[in-house]
Amino acid sequence: MGLSVVILAAGKGTRMQSSMPKVLHPIAGKPMLQHVIDAATKLNAEQIVVVAGHGIEQVRQHLVDQEVEIAEQAQQLGTGHAVDQALPLIKPENDVLVLYGDVPLIEQVTLANLCQEIPNAGISLLTVNLDNPMGYGRIVRNSDDQVVAIVEQKDASNYELLINEVNTGILAAKASDLIAWLENIDNNNAQGEYYLTDTIAMAAKQGGVIASHPTSAIEVEGVNSRIQLAMLERAHQLSKAEQLMAQGVTLIDPNRLDIRGELECASDVLIDLNVIIEGSVKIDTGVQIDANVILKDCVIGQGTHIKANSMIDGALIGSNCQVGPFARIRPNTELKDEAFIGNFVETKKTTLGKGSKASHLAYIGDASIGDKVNIGAGVITCNYDGVNKFQTIIEDDAFIGSDSQLVAPVTIGKMATVGAGSTVTKDVPANNLVISRAKQKHIEDWQRPIKITKEDK
Repeated sequence: MGLSVVILAAGKGTRMQSSMPKVLHPIAGKPMLQHVIDAATKLNAEQIVVVAGHGIEQVRQHLVDQEVEIAEQAQQLGTGHAVDQALPLIKPENDVLVLYGDVPLIEQVTLANLCQEIPNAGISLLTVNLDNPMGYGRIVRNSDDQVVAIVEQKDASNYELLINEVNTGILAAKASDLIAWLENIDNNNAQGEYYLTDTIAMAAKQGGVIASHPTSAIEVEGVNSRIQLAMLERAHQLSKAEQLMAQGVTLIDPNRLDIRGELECASDVLIDLNVIIEGSVKIDTGVQIDANVILKDCVIGQGTHIKANSMIDGALIGSNCQVGPFARIRPNTELKDEAFIGNFVETKKTTLGKGSKASHLAYIGDASIGDKVNIGAGVITCNYDGVNKFQTIIEDDAFIGSDSQLVAPVTIGKMATVGAGSTVTKDVPANNLVISRAKQKHIEDWQRPIKITKEDK
């Protein structure tokens, strides 16, 4: 017996005011639907079926490389009807967990507890207590405190409207039971829809056990508008921030951190305002990340300082380095320990050796740079001829003067010096000084340009 997960994702989401299906709108840089799929995947589900309707082709495109099946709900006739569309794909001997594509913060541990013991001829139901239950289906219990039904807001009596325990819509049951119940539900209600919740009353009437599992409100909060989307985004980010602080990370303002991927962070790290984490990022002990930094798919070594307004993408930064401010470190860059990248320096596909530095205003691409190399302001490795890329090699202890252009492929030998303003097109041997400048010319009595006034025009 395995677990089949059905994710309901067919709604249009009219209040989102978007041509994109609601479930594809992102939380933390990832579609809400993907958050739910990821939670289901962690349960080791045997199969995941997404019930799609509005924008099904966009949903299909998002899922193209994933082991997820799609069932179509062409007409949105209620949650019971939606689950019914998935049942032909479900193995009758499996357990079934029903989730929602617009409830992105549900936790794997909550779902694991829900599915741990599904009663025969019964249902395992996730509930929540709300101070204001307006709009939600109420959990109706008998005198023995057993769940016997769920009554939707529009069908509830005055007494039932006073109930604060509500249905989250998330439940688990045996597939064979669901199949039998869904064959017998009707749409005799205020909405004219087939409610999945009607299966609760059916199960109770047959003597089945309705096992209720309470959870937190934010975990089962759904999204119907961009306002709710933003609210869940902040809730998610604050939860991530609190986890980091519990691990010994200092956040200058926990409300201004955005984690849009996976962050592995050691203790005694300081993160300033408006830092964005994307992809997979690892930060070692004692690192300082200043304000407005973007870190994407990178590793930051121990004791390194990333200064304000810098972007590091696809790079490996060693220990005790300094980067920025206003630096752009592009993919396949590696900074060895104690390397220094200053303001307005861009690197790409480059290794910068131990203790080497490019302090300001340089472009270093397709380069292999040794230890203790100094790269002056305005230096460019000219790596592209319009068709092909070529490599620049700068060996240990070389000095590259300001405003020099190194036209690749070219090698600068150990202890070599490139004079400021030089264009180097040939290899420079070790310990050589190379100067490549036009002969300086002086013009006496040169008349500087004079500003033209409106009267002169």
